[in-house]
Amino acid sequence: MPERDLLLSLPKEMLIGMLEDQAKNWLAHDGLWFQAVENRFGLEEAIQLDKEAWITFTQIEAKRIMRRHEIEPGGGLPALKKALQFRLYARINEQSLIDEDPKSLRFEMNDCRVQSARKRKGLNDFPCKPVGIAEYAYFAHTIDPRIRTEVISCPPDPHPDSYYCAWQFTLEEKSIPEEDLP
Repeated sequence: MPERDLLLSLPKEMLIGMLEDQAKNWLAHDGLWFQAVENRFGLEEAIQLDKEAWITFTQIEAKRIMRRHEIEPGGGLPALKKALQFRLYARINEQSLIDEDPKSLRFEMNDCRVQSARKRKGLNDFPCKPVGIAEYAYFAHTIDPRIRTEVISCPPDPHPDSYYCAWQFTLEEKSIPEEDLP
């Protein structure tokens, strides 16, 4: 990479800021792509196509995080917990990870840039549940195929003020076949 030396010369705080900017740019592009598809094909088709894209993207993201941070495949909930903290979302959204017991991890999206922006504009929550179910299930499955993902609440579901969406990850005894994922 020709710009690597330039990046290495920058202060750490600037690099962190640039990483946050890149995450915002990624999310902006995702939103603009979605709006273009929605305008052309309607909301239902846009959600279906978004879901298909997220199934692939979330696996790519999980594998890259695992490689970069030396997270071993099949590392259970500790591996998932670590990986979730390095997702692009983690740079721009507030989230909580709660160890409920050795076989259960709860993830809450306490502040979501997309939903917060909609709220500021007086709009209803975006109904991201179908995409979120696939996104989180495939991300967790890529980390460890024994992890089962369940939605606790995700728009359009009602949710408390403390989070927009929440997910339960449970470590099963055996791997979950990919064909059983949403």
